[in-house]
Amino acid sequence: MVHLIKLLCSWSQIVPWYLLRFILLLLFVGCKTKASLKLPPNVSVPAVFVFGDSVVDTGNNNNRTTSFARSNFPPYGRDFEGGIPTGRFSNGKVPSDLIVEELGIKELLPAYLKPHLQSSDLMTGVCFASGGSGYDPLTSVLESSMPLTGQLDLFKEYISKLKGLVGDDRANFILANSLFVVVAGSSDISNTYRTRSLLYDLPAYTDLLINSASHFLTELNELGARRIAVFSAPPIGCLPFQRTVGGGIEKRCAERTNNLAQLFNIKLPMMLDSLNRKFPSSRNVFIDGYNPLLDIIVNYQKYGYKVGDTGCCGTGRIEVAILCNRFDSTCPNVHDYVFWDSFHPTESVYKKLIAPILQKYLYQFQ
Repeated sequence: MVHLIKLLCSWSQIVPWYLLRFILLLLFVGCKTKASLKLPPNVSVPAVFVFGDSVVDTGNNNNRTTSFARSNFPPYGRDFEGGIPTGRFSNGKVPSDLIVEELGIKELLPAYLKPHLQSSDLMTGVCFASGGSGYDPLTSVLESSMPLTGQLDLFKEYISKLKGLVGDDRANFILANSLFVVVAGSSDISNTYRTRSLLYDLPAYTDLLINSASHFLTELNELGARRIAVFSAPPIGCLPFQRTVGGGIEKRCAERTNNLAQLFNIKLPMMLDSLNRKFPSSRNVFIDGYNPLLDIIVNYQKYGYKVGDTGCCGTGRIEVAILCNRFDSTCPNVHDYVFWDSFHPTESVYKKLIAPILQKYLYQFQ
């Protein structure tokens, strides 16, 4: 079916546009990947849109040659379709892909900046995330990544394209009923706070992050988003890189970093409640990713893993992005590891997280 849609899109120069649009709408409505989970009553999700950082980036940073936050080279993508590195910071799929797969929309969520993006992809969702981005505006400067404001600019451009493709009414329906996913904060807490710490203590810095997140989410609501899943910060202090730089000789979880993440996570739901009062027709929902991931890291053997404190790439302690490359050895069996590199979990871990999280929180979008 995907090949048929691509063929129809290639006919745009010879088939009357009104007819092509009608055919595409029929395909869009009638043909989807089989959903793996049961949606709540009266909930349909026509598309998914993702904003944020490297955890959910599906390739938007590929052309940012000055950015350290790139992964369009081996060994990234080792277990992806065909073993091809696509800019996903993983050995395989990332949460963006797994969310659309679980919802039965499509198998992968393409990057909005992917060359030759198909019209069918515009109707079912795209990813705007950029590795190295964060709520703190300084984060994207340090990482030479696309800030959240830049991701919103792309989203505005997308809306114009969508309306040209399906018309205003259908476009507004898609925006109002789709799932918007926001995953950010990791780069802020892991990297940027080291620069900000001379001027901000933990409470002040989390206030900065919350204020920036509020501005971003306010504009997203104003642009027509009505179902917005906002993920918490993860247990960043337990990532291999943070264990290496802040975990002492025993490389334990970096306590100060986790405290910063937890304080941010305490404040985030309160800000989302305020947004829901401001936009009563919207559902801005807090998603706890901290505790489920921490449980896998701490109790890794219970989940079938053998290594929970280092990544599969290189030594597993510092390698990430350009430091995890073709010259580094990788573990023989990635399924033994919680982490792929020193910052990002394996596809296997993402699969253990995404389905239960969706099942737990989807009812809140009714």
